[in-house]
Amino acid sequence: MSKFTEWAKHEYSEQRRLLILPGLALIFVLAIPLFIIFVCPAIDKFFGFPGFYYGLPNIIAGIVLVITGFLFAMWSIYAQFTIGRGTPIPMMPTQKLVISRPFNYCRNPMTFGTILLYLGISIWIGSITAVVIMVLLDAALITYIKRVEEKELQERYGAEYLEYKRKTPFLLPRIWKRS
Repeated sequence: MSKFTEWAKHEYSEQRRLLILPGLALIFVLAIPLFIIFVCPAIDKFFGFPGFYYGLPNIIAGIVLVITGFLFAMWSIYAQFTIGRGTPIPMMPTQKLVISRPFNYCRNPMTFGTILLYLGISIWIGSITAVVIMVLLDAALITYIKRVEEKELQERYGAEYLEYKRKTPFLLPRIWKRS
């Protein structure tokens, strides 16, 4: 954990944090969706995997998931940038624990959003390979968050993070507060 703690000790200027965001966008908003759209169906075809494209149902489900996921992911990046004074990448982490919206719905709204976004694209195009790859990548990401990121956040923010963790769901948002 010491490397994460070391990275967290340095606060980066807004300009420097802004410079990193286009690179992240190229990967997560362009490269991964293009891989899903073009490579995964080619893999399906190569191996003879059946598609599950049924027209309008795929389109509607895909669009709803893509839009919801994109909005959640962007909203959480914005909150990390403005409230937390950091970025989503571990080398430029937030300087403040962000527990306000959207982080009060779940502790990992960016992960939730990207899962919805990529799953939405996979359903939209009806690719079995895309769905399988997304499930495997999501499992790896969730494992990383549980084993590394949560420990690092506990190390940095202590009791404040533990209380937040106790009150806030891990991944699936709680839209309505419990009474």
